[in-house]
Amino acid sequence: MSANIIISFDGSENDHDALALGRLLAQSTGGEVALSYVRHAHESDAARERAAAQDATAILERGAQWLGAPETERHVVINASTSKGLGQLAQEHAADVIVFGSDWHTTPGHVQPLQSASHLLEGGRTAVAIAAAGLRERKDAQLAHIALPGGEVDPAARATAEAFAGRTGQPLALPTQEHVDLLVVGSRPGSTEGRVSLSAAAEYLVETTTANVLVLARGTALGVATRNSVTA
Repeated sequence: MSANIIISFDGSENDHDALALGRLLAQSTGGEVALSYVRHAHESDAARERAAAQDATAILERGAQWLGAPETERHVVINASTSKGLGQLAQEHAADVIVFGSDWHTTPGHVQPLQSASHLLEGGRTAVAIAAAGLRERKDAQLAHIALPGGEVDPAARATAEAFAGRTGQPLALPTQEHVDLLVVGSRPGSTEGRVSLSAAAEYLVETTTANVLVLARGTALGVATRNSVTA
C-alpha cells in the first residue's frame, strides 16, 4: 500500500531538507507527496490578506519546482498552531506521515525536531518524519541502510523497518552504527494505539542520531512498496 505524505514547507533552507526526505519516502513507499504551508491568521486588511495568500501560494510553488514536480498537490492551512493545523490536514486527507526539516540551527548531519514536530511527537495521530540537516545537499541520498532501536520494539515499527531494509537487501542496523540513512522509531509500550508517543530512551536516540528519523504511531506500520512495484 502506498503512503500519503505531507511535507511541511515554509521556504526555509532546512525545510528543503524536508522536501528531500519526503521525496525519498515517496520513492520507497510508492506514495504521493503533498506540500503544506501553515498561516497563523487571516489578515484583517483585504490587501494584506491577498498579499499573504499570494506569498503562501508562491512558497509552495517554489517547493514543487524544487521537487521537480510542478503538479504536486499543495495546501495552505490557516491555524494559530502549526502542529494542530498539520495534524488536522493529515486527518482530513488520511495522510500516513508528516515530514519536517530540523530546527534552523541544527548541526549538518544531525536531527533536531522543530517545536511543531515535537508537539506531534507526543500524542499525534500521524507518523512524523524529520530530515537530518543538510540532506538537501546530498545528491546521492537514499534510504538504503535502516536502523531500529534495540530492546522492546513495537511490532509495527519492526515491520516497517524490515520492509524498508528489504528493498535493498541490507540487514537492519543499530542506531549507533555509521552511515545509517533512516532510523525507524516505534511509539513506547503502553501508549494508546494509533497515537505517537516517545519514551525517554527514544527521545535521546532522536536527539543523538545522524540519520533521518521516522517515528510511527503505536501499532501503525507504514506501507513500503517493493522495488519492482515502484519501478514498474
